[in-house]
Amino acid sequence: MSSETSDTLDQAMVRSSGLDTLLRDLTDRAVQEVPGAAACSITVSRGGRLLTLAGSDGLPSGLDQRQYENGSGPCVDAAETGAEQYAPDLAAESRWPAYTRYALSAGVHCVLAVPIAVEGETGAAINLYGVRAGTLDQGRDAARAFAARAGDVINVALRIERRRQSVADVRTALLSRSVIDQAIGILMAQERINARDALERLRRASQHRNVKLRDLCGQLVAKVSAPASGGRK
Repeated sequence: MSSETSDTLDQAMVRSSGLDTLLRDLTDRAVQEVPGAAACSITVSRGGRLLTLAGSDGLPSGLDQRQYENGSGPCVDAAETGAEQYAPDLAAESRWPAYTRYALSAGVHCVLAVPIAVEGETGAAINLYGVRAGTLDQGRDAARAFAARAGDVINVALRIERRRQSVADVRTALLSRSVIDQAIGILMAQERINARDALERLRRASQHRNVKLRDLCGQLVAKVSAPASGGRK
């Protein structure tokens, strides 16, 4: 696959996919592009703990979780230290004994964990698994290149998601402001008071009833609007 074609695919994925779908697609593509890879997962540190955000088809259940529980394993070390971890033959590996036993029992004999730079996260890695010893020897350069590209794609997707969330937050704020203004207008008309006093009354009522100001105002607006929208019997 040429670099130009790959970049086009990455851009299309970012535009058309949510982050969850994007990550799953990335793990499936890693298996296709990295020689010797039978399965792939993406590990990210969030809130002080490691999580697997996505896994390809064929990823043995619990393969990453066992590492997180033990606090030891190639993807744990790659995410926490930022250094690539490679175990060409788990049967001869001594660094992670508890994890090694579990991985071998799941049919995994070779593991490569490459750190990726993800904005706003303290550590992340892409993890590649082989079913035979040494099967990832020829795929390490391809894995590093893929990890770099995956980091770029994930960061673009994260920026898009944050932008969408920001727009949603602004929309919610505007709707809240609108219903509060309507409630202020209703009180001004009913009680013949100014806007400042109307807002202060609403705030006191909100605190007294332990209800959010926006929700209280929404109830008032709905109550006043109900007769007009209910029609005549």
